[in-house]
Amino acid sequence: MKKSYFIAVLALTCVLGLGGSSRAQDTSRIIVHVPFDFVAGGAMLPAGTYSVGRISDSQRSLVIRSDDKGALLLPIVFDGAAVDQAKVAFQHVGDSYFLSRIETPAGVYTLGLPRVMTKVAQTKDQGTLSSSGTN
Repeated sequence: MKKSYFIAVLALTCVLGLGGSSRAQDTSRIIVHVPFDFVAGGAMLPAGTYSVGRISDSQRSLVIRSDDKGALLLPIVFDGAAVDQAKVAFQHVGDSYFLSRIETPAGVYTLGLPRVMTKVAQTKDQGTLSSSGTN
C-alpha cells in the first residue's frame, strides 16, 4: 500500500513538473485581466481577460486576444531587458484608455498611441469641458 502511494505521488510530481517547465519556456506570452474597455492596435476591446504574445519568434509584432476579440500590435520600441513581473500599462486620454506598454519576461514592448484616436479623445474631452462651462 505504501509503495503504490509513493508511486502515485512520484507520478503526480513528474506530471506537474513537466507542465510547469513547458509553461516556463513561453516567456513572451502573458495573460492579463483588464477591468475597463481600451484601445489596442487601433481596435476597441472590451474589458476582460487577454492573452498577449509574439506572433513568431522571429518577429517583434504582438497579438492581443480574448475568446472573441483581438488586435495586432506593432511596437515602436523593444527593450530586451528582462522584468520580474509581467504587466501592461495604459495611457488615459479623455474617457479612453490606450494600451501603451507591455512588460514580459522576454522584454518590454512600447506601443505608439494612434494620433487620430488621441486627437478624437482630446477633442471629445475638450468639448465636454466647454459645453459644461457655458451652463
